[in-house]
Amino acid sequence: MVTDPSCIFCKIIAGELPSSRITEDDRTIAFMDVNPGSLGHVLVVPRSHATDLHSIDADDLAAVTLTAQRVAGLAVERLGADGVNLLNSAGADAWQSVFHFHMHVIPRYAGQPEKDGLRLPWQPAPGDPDRIAHAAAALRGEERAPA
Repeated sequence: MVTDPSCIFCKIIAGELPSSRITEDDRTIAFMDVNPGSLGHVLVVPRSHATDLHSIDADDLAAVTLTAQRVAGLAVERLGADGVNLLNSAGADAWQSVFHFHMHVIPRYAGQPEKDGLRLPWQPAPGDPDRIAHAAAALRGEERAPA
């Protein structure tokens, strides 16, 4: 297993720093976020250090996703959440602040601001169809990315 001695999540995994663990298995650990966006906000991390989405092993990614799915179900069943956001940030410009891959499991509570303070900055609005088409073509490898 790969570890990074300067990584706060590696230290939590090793038991060197305290955490409120929810569940764990041979590949993942889920623990409470100490800066929660809502009641029951959990982080799911792979035991093996990977900086972000671009570097995580595919089997670890699958394991994190399955653990996040289980925790999301627990949030609905045991906390009465009305919905759940799964969130991953890859890179500082995408709001990643701890550089050990992690998935946020954020329970959502309709009309209950005392339980749910998370407000995401994205407000969906129609995009330019030409830019969307060009981006799609670039992702398929058919042309260069739009400027």
